[in-house]
Amino acid sequence: MKIAYISSYPPRECGIATFNHNLLRAIGFNKNAVSEESFVVAMNDADSIDEYEYPKEVKYIIRQENQKDYIRAADYINTSLADACILEHEYGIYGGESGVYILPLIARLQKPLITIFHTILKDPNHMQLTVLREIAKYSSRIVVMSHRAVGFLTSIYGIPYHKIQLIEHGVPDLEPKENNPVKNSIAFKGKKVLFTFGLISRNKGLETVIEALPAIVEKNPDVMYVILGTTHPGVIRNSGEEYRDSLKRLAKSLNVEANLTFINKFVSEEELHDYLTACDMYITPYLNEAQITSGTLSYAVGAGAAVVSTPYWHAQELLSDQRGKLFDFKKSAELAEIVNELFADESKLKELKANAFEYGLHLRWPSTGDVFVDVLNEAIDKYLSEKETGGKPIIDPDIMPAFNLAHIQRLTDDTGIVQHAKYGIPNLKEGYCVDDNARALILTILAYQQNKSKVALDLLPIYLSYIQYMQCDDGNFRNFLSFRREYLDEVGTEDSFGRTIWSLGYLINNAPNNSYREFAKELFLRSVPHFQ
Repeated sequence: MKIAYISSYPPRECGIATFNHNLLRAIGFNKNAVSEESFVVAMNDADSIDEYEYPKEVKYIIRQENQKDYIRAADYINTSLADACILEHEYGIYGGESGVYILPLIARLQKPLITIFHTILKDPNHMQLTVLREIAKYSSRIVVMSHRAVGFLTSIYGIPYHKIQLIEHGVPDLEPKENNPVKNSIAFKGKKVLFTFGLISRNKGLETVIEALPAIVEKNPDVMYVILGTTHPGVIRNSGEEYRDSLKRLAKSLNVEANLTFINKFVSEEELHDYLTACDMYITPYLNEAQITSGTLSYAVGAGAAVVSTPYWHAQELLSDQRGKLFDFKKSAELAEIVNELFADESKLKELKANAFEYGLHLRWPSTGDVFVDVLNEAIDKYLSEKETGGKPIIDPDIMPAFNLAHIQRLTDDTGIVQHAKYGIPNLKEGYCVDDNARALILTILAYQQNKSKVALDLLPIYLSYIQYMQCDDGNFRNFLSFRREYLDEVGTEDSFGRTIWSLGYLINNAPNNSYREFAKELFLRSVPHFQ
């Protein structure tokens, strides 16, 4: 099984990039099922394809705002020998409004698509809702990482439950080191360490921890708060190190600058694991409740850290059953109280670590990779089965008669198409209706588009003329007309009105000449007041 991945990818510093790198390796652990020739289509956040020095598994690069790159990437994947495609989805890594540029790519794919949604919004705008629904429509399976995400997809986005697979965020398959080098580092040695890591930006709420430090230091003067990570590249581009500098000024104003250490680097997973197993508590003070997945939180739990966090969605779920502690958003006093209580009760601190470590065992990447392999196999089997079924038409087109409009011509006179026929003979007693003439108008447009039928072109103005004759002075439409050309109603049904508007709109968009388009547009615009 050969897999094509669409995602950001290292060395780009991005949580999705790291996740996809780990997923590729985790799925690749299953040598019996997965080919070493699996490859990555990498998303670039720059105009140059030379922005990053990618490893050999990256075979194609998409520049985020270059729409042609997406089309070429789809063609590349289709001509490869990939059996399936995995799409890592985060609105911000794809171009266009709400990442809409990814849609033409997946629409052209001729492979089963498995999509991993990293962000699922509770209150999406129209574009965000539309983009996610379209991606889901083209996906054979959808993977999310929390129970809440499953609920959002079904209740808010209307995605069928059977399409969704819950697979929790994977974590490194590492054990604590007996001689952890981090414990002997300057920031950790002889200290009670509070720790946070990740790309730094204002929504991380790091100021909440710094504001809690005076009350913590008062009871635990040997406390050190260590913040590991570089500033988010997007933040650097827009405002430099403004946020980091503001945190330093805040610590100085509170006289806790000696209890704060920044380690400004992007570390390997092994080194990160050393930090997590060396710290006393891991803190995620995020400000936004609407975070449905947090890789940093998963890593901390997987490493067996004692986690103290604000109650964003993923934290509520992952830290339940005594796997961590929660404090309210921006409540530094509450955070200080929890930290001091845990430092005062070492048994409670050890219990949190043990519970987290035990739960984290089933999150390790090899186990997660095996679940993904099962999902891939199911998606591929279903895709091939549907493709095989779809390749056998229910009716052999070779035995079908050639397309012709003879019966439509028989039912049509110079007024319009009659409502009914009996044994193929027009039943003139039933007269005409705008409903059927709207249908006939759409039929003739399609017949001309697909077959260049001159007969269709001759019939089209008859149906259009009938619709015009049935329009009232106020723009609404009557429906029924007798064979004697007498109106049989004053106003038609909502159903007939809707179908008439549909036919006019279809003609405006697909008119064979400008005269028909303008004629239809006049009728359409006159009817607009009745849309409500």
